[in-house]
Amino acid sequence: MESLTFRELESKSEIDDYIEKFKGFVGVKLPYDYSMRSKIVGMFDGDFMVGGYMLVTKPVFRSLMFVPDLVKRENSFFENDEYEMMEVNGVWLGAAVKSAIDQYRFWTHLMWDIFLSRKKYILLMADLRNANVRNIHSLTSPEILYEGAPSLVPGVVSHAKIRVSVTTRWRIILNVTKYYLAYRDRVQRSSQRAKARDFSRMKKKGEFV
Repeated sequence: MESLTFRELESKSEIDDYIEKFKGFVGVKLPYDYSMRSKIVGMFDGDFMVGGYMLVTKPVFRSLMFVPDLVKRENSFFENDEYEMMEVNGVWLGAAVKSAIDQYRFWTHLMWDIFLSRKKYILLMADLRNANVRNIHSLTSPEILYEGAPSLVPGVVSHAKIRVSVTTRWRIILNVTKYYLAYRDRVQRSSQRAKARDFSRMKKKGEFV
């Protein structure tokens, strides 16, 4: 890959491209008006977008729309001012981003962008079927607000089962060691897989007796 770069998307064509790539990644299309009022950052390999994320820094938050009213009434978190919150959504990494170091760069760039937003509460939403996203969210020491089927209004499409959680920007920074350890574990597993492939190829060529 060429040197990876990050930049905020501003043109309609780039945002349309981002929305379609995210839909291809998770199967859900983000609403255009919701996307346009968000900060969308793309990761590029040359001129080709290979990843991206969306930061929503003011209401209305898509994740909270999906939490049933009963849960909101029973959880004191929902008494907080929504203008002290932000939402992370639309996170995707294309198949071209294979190396652990490139993936680590993506996540650390996202985490730093979140911290600089200066919002008190960080809302996270995950498809319960996506183990990778759930594991990444767990590194931020989140509090789970809701887990189950989304509360949908007519015409809105989401995942079959979701998890909505909240963390803080300070938890994200204080858990930086967890991100490094996860990255190091990823490097070690990649190295082991590469060695296993090399051994298998050598065995097929008859280099072992």
